[in-house]
Amino acid sequence: MIAARTQPATGLSLVAAATIVAGVMGVSALVGRRNAPDKSHPGIRGWYRRLDKPSFTPPDAAFGAVWPALEASLAVGGYRLLRAPASTSRNLGVGLWLLNTGMIGGWTELFFRKRALGASTAASAMMMGTGAGYVVAASRVDRPAGLLGVPFVAWLGFATLLAEQVWQRNPDRGAAAA
Repeated sequence: MIAARTQPATGLSLVAAATIVAGVMGVSALVGRRNAPDKSHPGIRGWYRRLDKPSFTPPDAAFGAVWPALEASLAVGGYRLLRAPASTSRNLGVGLWLLNTGMIGGWTELFFRKRALGASTAASAMMMGTGAGYVVAASRVDRPAGLLGVPFVAWLGFATLLAEQVWQRNPDRGAAAA
């Protein structure tokens, strides 16, 4: 009886898990939106457009299509983990899920608002590592949850290369020049 109280046999309820996922993803989206290089942020948009970017930079519309899909995959993965029975492995997966969703908004703050090109490149590389850790940890608990994180890690590999190239091509347009 005591073990049942300290180690629940099931994860969070459908409503609790969905509420947590909606809250976490909503905060991440709000932070990202605050730093978006769009018409509502002309200073950020102008700075981003003036950057020297490599030829493999996707068009703006691609970012608008890719990120919602990646975030939806992360949301479903996080939901599945929260619904899984409580365990140390599940808690590690949830912790890494929270870290990665938080880092998405943090990256936009570093790159777009603070214009810290070197720091945002390092953050992107760190996210690739924590994202891979999430995939491994989540897969141990719920294989589909882990697999849902694979596109995120793949995108981060590309994004890290892109961020590094932007940083190298724009030594005078980073935070010190802002």
